[in-house]
Amino acid sequence: MGLVLTPNALTVLERRYLKRDGPGGRVETPEEMFRRVAVNIAHAESLYGQGADIKGREEEFFRAMTELVFLPNSPTLMNAGRRLQQLAACFVLPVEDSIDSIFDSVKNTAVIHQSGGGTGFSFSRLRPADDIVGSTGGLASGPVSFMRVFNAATEAIKQGGTRRGANMGVLRVDHPDIVSFVTVKEDPAEFVNFNLSVALTGEFMRALEQDRDYALINPRTGAAAGRKGAREVFDLIVLCAWRNGEPGVLFIDRINEKNPTPHIGRIEATNPCGEQPLLAFEPCNLGSINLGKMMAKDGKDWRIDYEKLKKTIKTAVRFLDDVIDMSRYPVPEIDRMAKGNRKIGLGVMGFADMLVRLRIPYGSERSLMAAEDVMRFLEEAAWEASSGLAGERGPFPNFKGSVFDSPGRKPVRNATVTTVAPTGTLSIIAGCSSGIEPHYSLSFTRRVLSGVEMSELNPLLEEVAREEGVYSVELMDYVKTGGDLKKRPGVPDSMKKIFVTAFDVKPEDHVRVQAAFQKYTDNAVSKTINLPEDSTPEDVKRAYLLAYELGCKGVTVYRSGTRKEQVLTCKDTLYC
Repeated sequence: MGLVLTPNALTVLERRYLKRDGPGGRVETPEEMFRRVAVNIAHAESLYGQGADIKGREEEFFRAMTELVFLPNSPTLMNAGRRLQQLAACFVLPVEDSIDSIFDSVKNTAVIHQSGGGTGFSFSRLRPADDIVGSTGGLASGPVSFMRVFNAATEAIKQGGTRRGANMGVLRVDHPDIVSFVTVKEDPAEFVNFNLSVALTGEFMRALEQDRDYALINPRTGAAAGRKGAREVFDLIVLCAWRNGEPGVLFIDRINEKNPTPHIGRIEATNPCGEQPLLAFEPCNLGSINLGKMMAKDGKDWRIDYEKLKKTIKTAVRFLDDVIDMSRYPVPEIDRMAKGNRKIGLGVMGFADMLVRLRIPYGSERSLMAAEDVMRFLEEAAWEASSGLAGERGPFPNFKGSVFDSPGRKPVRNATVTTVAPTGTLSIIAGCSSGIEPHYSLSFTRRVLSGVEMSELNPLLEEVAREEGVYSVELMDYVKTGGDLKKRPGVPDSMKKIFVTAFDVKPEDHVRVQAAFQKYTDNAVSKTINLPEDSTPEDVKRAYLLAYELGCKGVTVYRSGTRKEQVLTCKDTLYC
């Protein structure tokens, strides 16, 4: 079966992914793009012995991509086999409390964005505003002021790259400047190239639970710099998130409890969409399996084809491990960290499509069980594949001293193997639902790629309507023009129940789906908690607290209509 792409997939590929001959036009077809990537990534096999079946691996990788069962992150599709050869999706850069460190990071950010990567930073090490500057006797301007330098650098270079730069800015909740950080996006013109997250500590969450204050810590001295009421700060975070979707929150101590290489350092920040906690100078390359393609029919009923899924996982883990060796990293420190920990992040897309075929409503108890079952299987199979690669190639170099370094435990090739990314443009290419999100709507206009608008009608609607014996052109036109399927006479209730859309799902059920996937994910899970426009700050608060209670590593909410540039989600998900 040849490569079959939707018109919207072709639009995305032609505008951003296919090789071009200057401004004149593309010189590559989608099939040639996938071949270019497969040839390039399979070349890594030659690093591990003369007997490597490079051509066989090339065909294996090519089939996985052209059948749209697995896709790597965008930079791999864009850059593999081309001049840049920068294949990682995201990086975390350190920002130490010195002018040299700050501007080294600004420079490295520019290089990374030019190469198609996204960046995350913790600004928690910077001394607070009005603190003393010993070298001059003056006063410090604080983290928010220096973040503007990073934002301006991103703005200056974003026109020249293949996609706009994106950043994640993180500040610990115990930093003295936390209030100015939390409220900075009250001005919509501020930090347009940043997503913001507050790193909530275990101590803060305990103070919140006990309704008491907590200490603010000056990072320059390590000494207390005052106290604040935990409820007051948390309510401010909630209010700002209710108003414009930011900041999100990261449960930073929980993230570090799961840090596989604590002997190398502590995790302080994530990539731009929040699903990939990383050490300083660490990159990650991500890939996603299309669950909608992991289905088989028994008579009239669909089931998950676990045999096909396991085979695809094994291919994907090998592919992503090869990507680490083939990528040309922007700075030497990143190269060392990439090859020292060899983190990969295999996740899923098309989860909502899978549920529709299984006739399971998104957000129901059965959907939570399905999420746990499929992610548990993926994680176990991915670790099995990583262990097999360690037998062939050896464990990751920083294995000694890691959490895996214990008697009787099998070596593994990668410090992490699973991440659930948002898969914004990848899901368009694959023609499936994005990440683990519900279908946004059955019919909508998607605005991507600098304002390009693309109309979409859920392709499963026709499939299910035919299976249920209610298909008609009139029904498709009714939904396409904004008609509500639930109000349509003649559509069976069983069909209405499975076509759940984002705002049909209660906020707490959004969180429960995220938590179900997080239970079996090494890194973290990208999931937007979509809230209807009439939601209250109390709804946001409940979502944040439930996410903490259920073991999530972070959470992002978005209340419909609170941003001028709204399309589906407001995050730039080209990075995953």
